[in-house]
Amino acid sequence: MSRFLRVTLHSRNVSCRARLLDDDAPRTADAVWKALPLSGQVFHGKYARNEIYNLVPAFADVEPGKENTTVTPIPGDLCYFAFDADDLATPSHGYGSGEGPKDLAKIIDLAVFYGRNNLLLNGDQGWVPGNVFGTIVDGLEEFAAACNDIWMSGARGETLTYARDE
Repeated sequence: MSRFLRVTLHSRNVSCRARLLDDDAPRTADAVWKALPLSGQVFHGKYARNEIYNLVPAFADVEPGKENTTVTPIPGDLCYFAFDADDLATPSHGYGSGEGPKDLAKIIDLAVFYGRNNLLLNGDQGWVPGNVFGTIVDGLEEFAAACNDIWMSGARGETLTYARDE
């Protein structure tokens, strides 16, 4: 039986429903499901193009590793990325020397891709494949409009939450 998530932007009062890809990304889908709810400050992608995401501390008992990866996510894809703190503490991410999210050994980036023509290429690191663990099945159009508003109006004060939708 399929498992579903509710993905919400709180200040914009919008959410969508996503189905976990248990057959394609079983380890990642299970790790995310067990950790829900996951919530944090939303950010808009700088490199990928049509992406919003939040950063949360590592939550899996065992890191899922690479599965169902892509560097060209499509609208509605939910992706999981695992980074070391040093991966994100770069000038391209807005940090100066010695700054950045050093308080966490591992950082998980949970991303929603809401439009076309995304390419996961980072000038500092090269290709950054993500595990596609879910797909939006309802509410993408309204959610995409809110994501675009984050790009145009800013992300300050906005929270992105992933929760079970049973």
